[in-house]
Order: sequence, then structure tokens, then C-alpha cells
Amino acid sequence: MTSPDISPSEAKTIDADEAYLKSLGYDQTFERKISLWGNFALGFVYLSPMVGVVAMFGVGLAIAGPPAIFWIILVGMGQFLVALVFGEIVSQFPLAGGIYQWARRLWGGRYAWQMSWQYIWCIMIAIATTALFGSDFVVSLFKGTADEPSVTATPTEKLWITLAMLGICLLFNLTGTRTLALIAKIGLAGELIGIIVVGLYLLVFERKQEFSVFFDSLGAGGTDSYIKAFLAASLVGLLLFYGFEACGEVAEETPNPARSIPRAMQMTVGIGGAAALLAYGGFVLAAPNLPAIISGDDSNPIPTIMQDSIGTVGTKIFLVVALTSFLAGVMSQQAAASRLVFSFARDDMFPGSRIFKKVSVARHHLPVNALLAINVVPVLLTLFNYFSPDGLLRIAAFQVLAGYVAFQMVVLAALRARIRGWRPAGIWNLGRFGMVINIAALAYGILACIMLAKPSGDAALPFFDRWTALIGFIIVSALGLTYMLITKPELKSTAPEGDAKEVADRIRLARQHITENATAS
Repeated sequence: MTSPDISPSEAKTIDADEAYLKSLGYDQTFERKISLWGNFALGFVYLSPMVGVVAMFGVGLAIAGPPAIFWIILVGMGQFLVALVFGEIVSQFPLAGGIYQWARRLWGGRYAWQMSWQYIWCIMIAIATTALFGSDFVVSLFKGTADEPSVTATPTEKLWITLAMLGICLLFNLTGTRTLALIAKIGLAGELIGIIVVGLYLLVFERKQEFSVFFDSLGAGGTDSYIKAFLAASLVGLLLFYGFEACGEVAEETPNPARSIPRAMQMTVGIGGAAALLAYGGFVLAAPNLPAIISGDDSNPIPTIMQDSIGTVGTKIFLVVALTSFLAGVMSQQAAASRLVFSFARDDMFPGSRIFKKVSVARHHLPVNALLAINVVPVLLTLFNYFSPDGLLRIAAFQVLAGYVAFQMVVLAALRARIRGWRPAGIWNLGRFGMVINIAALAYGILACIMLAKPSGDAALPFFDRWTALIGFIIVSALGLTYMLITKPELKSTAPEGDAKEVADRIRLARQHITENATAS
């Protein structure tokens, strides 16, 4: 739907987008108000290198010491391959709901159901964990002092702060797509200022460690093989590098999505990875007492490092910037989850589809019911964390595993489609390198999933605690599979599925006709 405040050229682009959307079987219901930079900002704040770094910095150092930073590079390279594969798919299928639609068009409805069921849980849990991780920074902002800058929230404080963050982000999301894009851009600016300015300052003026420290475990891992400790720290990178697919979740709200969204996803991974590397490295080199972090004596080390480096006022400013990133991240996750549920329901595949496929015109063309519903699980998880404060990392481990499995189900579906004759026909594609990159992305993803599913390295922990991620994943997957086998939602849907090759052939034929007509004239 076009708006009176856009230019004629933008209107022409949007009209073409609507026509292409119609050819894929759907009518335009959203407003296309998210620009390339807004789309990039949305993916960036979902990936949120600052949130990932501040959430995992102390954990990574405690597990594997400074060398844990190399997981940012390793995982970033692998996820960039996945982003390239996703770019080809979204360029041909720029549809709301992102990976659900991609799996449906590449393989089929049943496959898309199972993948999406897992991923919806992943995003809902991510909403909760992002807000929960942010609560300590709220407490440090208001209660931290020069003598004690690092303050950990009590269970009660964490409960109320997290619920407040969820509510504030929901209210902002309900004001419309334009607000979402604006908050995402503010979050992007805050992330870049917080990471680049602070990171460079720490590296240049506040460095207390030698660069060689990145090759020294400083005793992390104890007397066991360090390889085990290093592998256990993989969550430092794995938790960070997903969320870039959120760029595709809002494809029907972005002008020229077939060209802009692949670029936005690649920018998200590339720039986000570089920013995370700079921030993590800066904090390590500026840390006044690395042994205290590695031993666990300082469990929330970022405020301590900032206080030692830039003083109380500078630390408070940094915490405000960090909180902006947390809020923008929660908002983008809520938006991505709601669009996924909407797209699922639009095809009559989701429980309560009649309710969740509604788009409120009075509410800025938003899937309001879906937005409200996807916050129920985060609220329940927040309550669970209140009664079980030690469960946050276990929840996060399942969340990341579910996300990576969903990603790799899409990559696998793309590879299967290629083998069956699909040649991506979107404006953006990998050409003759597509098959090789697709295989490499799948190989990387399988290894990542194995690392996420493996048990905790601490054999003293109870069985459930060591296998939390895999057990949770199996339970959620089994529930989804059982529901699908009993209700057979794919039989209720008449939406297109498994037509990647046919759509690509149709696009190429249309382009050939246009070329022939242009030549003839």
C-alpha cells in the first residue's frame, strides 16, 4: 500500500513489489515503510553485537579465557555462508514470515510446519532472554556506584524490570512499522557508538593487557584438556550470529525487497561481526583484573571495566546506550515473531489461524493479535526465571539450538531444491557458486548444531542440566510433530508450496519475453 508522502519513483517501485507479491499468491496488507537502512537496522539490533557481547563476555572468559574471542570469527564466517544462501531465497520469495515461507516454497507445507514450530519457540525465548540479560544493566545504571559499578539484579528486580521491558517494547511495536524502523535505527546508532567509540577508546587509551593475552587461557578450563574448554565456549559466537533473517521477516514492509534484503542480511552479519570483535577485544584488553572474571568472582564485569576506564559518568552513559540496544533488540524480536506467526496463520497452518492472520488497519496495518500472543511465553519464562534464577543460560542454550536447526532446515531445503533442478531466479543470486556455498553452509550448520546439542563439559552436573538444550529441543519438536500428525494443518491450506523451480522458470520466461519485446521494438 502506497502513502501520499512518498515520491513517484518510490510509488512505482512499491507498485511493482505489490504486483510481484500478487504473482506469488498474496495480496499486499502491510505498508512498505522500511527502507534498506531500516531493514539493516532491524536485523542488526536483532543480532545486536553489543547485547551478545555484554551477555556472554563474562561467561566466555570464565569457560575458555581470552581465546574465546576466536569463536566470533569462526561462527561469523559460517553464518555469512548461511546469509548468502538466505539471500538467494528471499530474493525470489520476498514474503512476510521469512524462513517459514522459504521452507514452504522450497520443500512443502509439512516440512515448513515443523521448522517454523521450532523457530517460533526460539524467537519467543529470545525475547525473554534478551530482556532478562538487560535487567542487570538497568540495576547497574541506577544502583551502581564508583566503588561498586557492577550490580547484579535480585530475582525480584529481574522479574519486574524484564516485565517492564517487554511491555514497553510491545507498546512501541503497536504504534506501527514506522516506529519500529525508527527505534531500530536509534538502536543501530547506539550500538555503533557504544561499540566503535568505546571499543576504540579502550584499545587506544585504556589497554591494560598485551595482545598476546588472546593466546593465553589464563588457567581457564582447569587441568582438563583446553580443547574441551574452547569448544564449550562456542556459545560466545553461536549466541551472537543469528537474527539476520529478521530482515526477511518484514519483506512485505520493505520496498524493493528482492534486492535490498539480501544486502541487509550480509551487512548485518559482516558489520555485526566486526563490531562484536572490536567490542569483545576492547573489553578483554581493558580489563583490570582478568583472573577475577575467569574465576567467576566478577560475574558482571562490563560495568567494572567501564568504571575503571571512563569513570562513573562515562559508565552511566555507556549503560544507557547498552539499554537502548537491549530495548531495540526486544522490539525487533517481537516484530519478527509476530510476522512469522501472521504468515503461518495466513496460510491457515497455525493454531487459531482465524485470529492471528488478522491485520488491523486501524493499528497501522499491524498483526496486533499475533504481536500480543507472542509475548505470552516470554512473560511465563520470566516468571520461571524468578523461581529458578540459575535457569537463564539453560534456556538460552535451547533457544540457540532451535534457531540453528531451523536455519539449517532452510539450507537443506535449498540444497534439495537445487538437486531437483531449482536455479534461483531472484534479482540477487550466487550464480555458479550457489551449489558450493550451499553445501559449505550446510556442513558448517551441522557442526554448529552438534556443538550446541552436546552436553555441558561439567560432568558433576545432573543429567538434565548437562543435556538441557537437546532435551528441550526434542520435547518442543515432539509436540510440534504430534500436533501436525493429529490435526494435519497442511491439508487445510491452499497456499502455494514446493514451487521454487516452477516460480524460477516462470520468472526467467517473463524476462525472456521482456528482452525479446525490447529487441523487437
